[in-house]
Amino acid sequence: MAAEGDLEALAAARPLLTDLYQVTMALGYWRAGRARDAAEFELFFRRCPFGGAFALFAGLRDCVRFLRAFRLRDADVRFLASALPPDTDPAFFEHLRALDCSGVTVRALPEGSLAFPGVPLLQVSGPLLVVQLLETPLLCLVGYASLVATSAARLRLIAGPEKRLMEMGLRRAQGPDGGLTASTYSYLGGFDSSSNVLAGQLRGVPVTGTLAHSFVTSFSGSEVPPDPMLAPAAGEGPGVDLAASAKVWLARVCAHLELGVQEPHPGERAAFVAYALAFPRAFQGLLDSYSVRRSGLPNFLAVALALAELGYRAVGVRLDSGDLLQQAREVREVLQTTAAHFQVPWLERLCITVSNNVDEEALARLAQEGSEVNVVGIGTSVVTCPQQPSLGCVYKLVSVGGQPRMKLTEDPEKQTLPGSKAAFRLLGADGALLSDVLQLVEEPPPQAGQELRVWPRGAREPCTVTPAQVEPLLQLWVQKGQLCQPLPSLAESRAFAQLSLSRLGLAHRWLHGPELYQVALSEKLQALVDSLSARGSP
Repeated sequence: MAAEGDLEALAAARPLLTDLYQVTMALGYWRAGRARDAAEFELFFRRCPFGGAFALFAGLRDCVRFLRAFRLRDADVRFLASALPPDTDPAFFEHLRALDCSGVTVRALPEGSLAFPGVPLLQVSGPLLVVQLLETPLLCLVGYASLVATSAARLRLIAGPEKRLMEMGLRRAQGPDGGLTASTYSYLGGFDSSSNVLAGQLRGVPVTGTLAHSFVTSFSGSEVPPDPMLAPAAGEGPGVDLAASAKVWLARVCAHLELGVQEPHPGERAAFVAYALAFPRAFQGLLDSYSVRRSGLPNFLAVALALAELGYRAVGVRLDSGDLLQQAREVREVLQTTAAHFQVPWLERLCITVSNNVDEEALARLAQEGSEVNVVGIGTSVVTCPQQPSLGCVYKLVSVGGQPRMKLTEDPEKQTLPGSKAAFRLLGADGALLSDVLQLVEEPPPQAGQELRVWPRGAREPCTVTPAQVEPLLQLWVQKGQLCQPLPSLAESRAFAQLSLSRLGLAHRWLHGPELYQVALSEKLQALVDSLSARGSP
């Protein structure tokens, strides 16, 4: 059981987060005397998401957390008894009460790895009944996490390395678990921070946030701060009435911008003053509650310059409506002229943050050369993945009792690859990715510098490849229920994901019409597939 202070363990998925047919199959296995048969399943996807040529694997830590906490409680067993036929043998429920994952072994890609169709993300082996029960929870934990991480990676590729990306989609997410997962794995995929406080507490995601329009519009301008005095940043000298100072500065700013001093909204200025009093070292203005040019910007500058007299530096502005690219350009011009006019050099370099239903297309525009945008807040498009709401992962049986199993079916795309397998990534002399190769686990691994004959998936003929480097893909993480190596932190997996993406060939990075990456089978695995297909599988 999880300790009360172990927040991550308490957040682990519960065993009954599953489909009923997993339980009915478990009863069938038990009744047939096959509950403890050795079995192996593979979890993989068939097509890359979003029309791209890659995915990022995510969710391993959640899977391990789930496996280590897996235990049916009395209340769980009682519910299952109510859902199954009333004449079910009571001994089956006693069997369920004793279940755990002490016999389960997991091999998987490292979290943050590039992943391609047909290559196992997870290999799960152990007693047939138990590993069958794991199917739905593992698919749930891996599929959405990997989808969000891939979506975030695509957005990072569009934004480039310099723009900062903030995930702010909790209010748009599909429920609290979806929100937490999206915040976690958008960070793994390349975002810099999240607005989700729980993701910060449980997962260590950097959290950011300032103020909303409601804060600004809640002020009318008649409010009097209980203590309007602000001490200098250096801590020496008398305090200054920030509201009064901002009012004086407003007249100077409006004269510079050729605005009437009555144009900026007084409530907006009062809101900015209130926020600056609370956060004098992190003052940021939301400019578009009324009018960016005639109100938001002059009010912000008045407060920022009042702070500057006391030795504080505002950190930036945010825009949340309209033509974000054009507005950012206009705001930067005003910041530059104001910085020069009042001889405050740092003002021209203030961070400009934008948000408002930003998707891949909008981000590409915001990231174009010459853009003055520094930070982009993205919500709906990263947490809901509207282009493709599911990765479509599957969890398929590949062996029982050491004997290969294969699903044939009338749909060739849904045929599975039989047998316990190893996976390798072949690289060229320059480190470029050449191909992923699947082979039976008993085969000797490919060797660098040696020619290898392989069958690309879907090809009618084999080809040869000579790798300069060979990397094994699947690592042993859990053996007989015990963790075999420390799981990387989320930050470490994020760094690994960015390294993985940097090795992807340019043609495979294209977000539209990319060149598909090659996944191939060894000759021996291809021969096994052909043999089982010819005789209709065992």
